[in-house]
Amino acid sequence: MATTADFKNGLCIEYNNDLYTIVGFQHVKPGKGSAFVRTKLKNLKTGRVIENTFNSGVKITTARIERRPHQYLYNDDMGYHFMDNSTFEQVGLQKELIDGHQFLKEGDGVDVIYHAETEMPLSVELPSFVELKIVYTEPGVKGDTATNATKPAKLETGAELQVPLFINQDEIIKVDTRTATYSERVK
Repeated sequence: MATTADFKNGLCIEYNNDLYTIVGFQHVKPGKGSAFVRTKLKNLKTGRVIENTFNSGVKITTARIERRPHQYLYNDDMGYHFMDNSTFEQVGLQKELIDGHQFLKEGDGVDVIYHAETEMPLSVELPSFVELKIVYTEPGVKGDTATNATKPAKLETGAELQVPLFINQDEIIKVDTRTATYSERVK
């Protein structure tokens, strides 16, 4: 059991007979009335984000979760397949459980989050940044714009995102998987 004072981003709680993780929270103390905590909760099974308000000091049941390192193997019509790095067992997961699945390439290391009591996989977390090769992009024209111009680029995983004009085909770039944006060129 925990209270609203124990809230932090990433905390997994049981709410409405489902598992949620706290994406964001804000403690509010209005001039009149009692304090409360405004939260954004992400359902670990469906991925849907809801907003909820808890009165300050309310007891919340926390769920025990474990992060286990896995390696991405491949995907097919049955889902995405990962191998546990310690037991070498394979687990197949649906695309909905993976944030940023379009940036996965074979051999990448990820963390699979399990519910500790039921041993059920809840979600997959990619590293914050991944390095990917650009397989196709139009050449940028020098002097084409004043500032911050971007162009579409196709990555080796099949994903597409916007990159600056100076990025060329066959270059390796660093991608932020949390926001699905270009970060920097890898030298």
